[in-house]
Amino acid sequence: MPCILNIETSTDLCSVAVTEDGACIYEETSGGECANSSQCLPRYVQDAISFADSHAIPLDAVAVSMGPGSYTGLRIGVSEAKGVCFGRDAKLIAVPTLKLLCVPLLLEHELPEGALLCPMIDARRMEVYMAVYDRALNEITPTRAEIVTENTFSDIPHDTPIFFFGNGARKCCDTIAHPNAHFVADIVPEARNMMPLSEMAMARGQFVDVAYFEPFYLKEFVAGKKKAADK
Repeated sequence: MPCILNIETSTDLCSVAVTEDGACIYEETSGGECANSSQCLPRYVQDAISFADSHAIPLDAVAVSMGPGSYTGLRIGVSEAKGVCFGRDAKLIAVPTLKLLCVPLLLEHELPEGALLCPMIDARRMEVYMAVYDRALNEITPTRAEIVTENTFSDIPHDTPIFFFGNGARKCCDTIAHPNAHFVADIVPEARNMMPLSEMAMARGQFVDVAYFEPFYLKEFVAGKKKAADK
């Protein structure tokens, strides 16, 4: 089975994991000893590659969290992933960060049938990056930047349970007025949870161009809003 190096740097948490055949065989997470991804990521990646090499496990692909998220963190993560791909002649897989956030919720929590999942990453003030998925991770609402108000989720039926999580959800818990809203704490994007998504992409041959791939930056939202306002 393929061996994948997974890299996650979309927030202030930096993590790396090596996965193979549905199992995480190596991982390292910043915890708090590193000030930022630029300090800890190169060492984490080198340690992960050394682990794979010492066990004679060939690296088939590198998966990187593609955002939305921190501009600096995403840039550092993607640059490191590209360097490994070029050096090892490996494929590059891009994993949507908001979809990644859903993985621990689905694995560790019992969700009612018909539940919707709304991962949120903090942007600024009352703005978040968000999307809405069903339990099969089908996209109900595409990724967007949203200024959250009490009416933001008024289009979702009141009898539909919707779960909010991620570091952007914390600041919205007193604002969201949906009667069936549920807030789940301590859900963070981690490299080890990329495994189901990166292995699925590998099996389906869903790779991105190593030379031209760019992560999902905030500027894409800003540009979209400006174009809409100019019409």
